[in-house]
Amino acid sequence: MEIDLLYAALIFGFLTGFHCIGMCGPIAISLPLKNDNWFTKSAGSVIYNLGRVVTYSLMGALFGLLGQGFKMAGFQQGLSIAIGAAMILSVLFPLLFKSIANKSPLFPLVNQLKMKLGLLFGKKSYASLFVIGLLNGLLPCGPVYVAIGLSLASGNALMGSFYMTLFGLGTIPIMLGLNLLGNVITVPVRKYIRKLVPVFIIVMGLWFLMKGLGLGIHFVSPPDHKLEVKTEQINR
Repeated sequence: MEIDLLYAALIFGFLTGFHCIGMCGPIAISLPLKNDNWFTKSAGSVIYNLGRVVTYSLMGALFGLLGQGFKMAGFQQGLSIAIGAAMILSVLFPLLFKSIANKSPLFPLVNQLKMKLGLLFGKKSYASLFVIGLLNGLLPCGPVYVAIGLSLASGNALMGSFYMTLFGLGTIPIMLGLNLLGNVITVPVRKYIRKLVPVFIIVMGLWFLMKGLGLGIHFVSPPDHKLEVKTEQINR
């Protein structure tokens, strides 16, 4: 178990919560929460956020399983480099990635997803709040894609699911506050913390690059074990 990646997923989730204020804020504030009392309102908010976490967890398992295939094929080092490069490029050229996403065949599906969400907002029930959370987890989001990269690099379905679960749990404190209290965080504070998200993405991208290169730096860029085995065989 790579403890550093677990911490990274949790911390990145918390930072992403501030990013969500701008991107998912309108959804969070407009949730059809029951306002009978503080308990029912809080319960509805928790159920909505757990719906998001469930979707993230399932995506983590799926991409972790995909990463396991790459690992078994011996492509994990190259995969790490590709993920790191994609993270850095997504920050340096966001408009390029947005253009690619808009031209994607999945774009019409996203519009249908938004329509489904709109219909659910007319129902005040815990079930609808949970489904809204599930569907909201599928909406396009840059930081979520980065978190998926963590799952993909894990090379394990269970660990991939665990990473995404921690990421989702990390977003809950900010999102829960937004659901219950509205825009309680001042605009300057939100702008400042949102600036940390791309910085964190670049740092993670550089870490993935170094890890994939196998430079022999412990905890940062472990050596390529296959190369070590070949070197030992040659020396013998």
